[in-house]
Amino acid sequence: MALPRATGHRFTYADYRQWPDDERWELIDGVAYAMAPAPTISHQILTGQLFRQIDQALDGTPCRTLIAPVDVLLPAANEADEQVTTVVQPDILVVCDPAKVTENHIRGAPDWIIEVLSPATARHDHLTKRALYERAGVREYWLVHPVDRVITLYTLKDGLYGGPEIVEMAGERSPAIFPEIVIRWQAVLDKLPDHSAAPVDQHP
Repeated sequence: MALPRATGHRFTYADYRQWPDDERWELIDGVAYAMAPAPTISHQILTGQLFRQIDQALDGTPCRTLIAPVDVLLPAANEADEQVTTVVQPDILVVCDPAKVTENHIRGAPDWIIEVLSPATARHDHLTKRALYERAGVREYWLVHPVDRVITLYTLKDGLYGGPEIVEMAGERSPAIFPEIVIRWQAVLDKLPDHSAAPVDQHP
């Protein structure tokens, strides 16, 4: 994750909407973060396969499954959209309240967010975004590690995430808040390139 765009100034969604379309940014409490370069093939496959399984499982329900890029506004209170200072683009999100869905963005916390990690974003997703999603009231947060093939799961209880659950990307797994959704990991892993699990060379 790149350094913030600037210091000493809090940006808003109004500022964000004026930035070039070929640049991708997120705002967290008014600080702008450049998003990682184009994702890897493994990242794209994981995201697409998870989206497909989740979207099919929720067919016929009020819930919507969306995939990046889509702006998710997380207002601090009742400020107008233009004054919101936190705007994120999760890899996958599920939102079940139709009132949060507009033609241009989501306003308010999704029920479930999944971030597929890359080396450039892992620390940011584990620390900054975990705290943000907890504060915003995201009911469940998954971090998917393509290389290690593990998932870190947080479930909101009494407004807090508590300690994470870390599980292998194997067999089947349902989110705590959506037991009717069954993620079949082998079907996802079968699509990944063979090199996705290879160790990274360590150079002195």
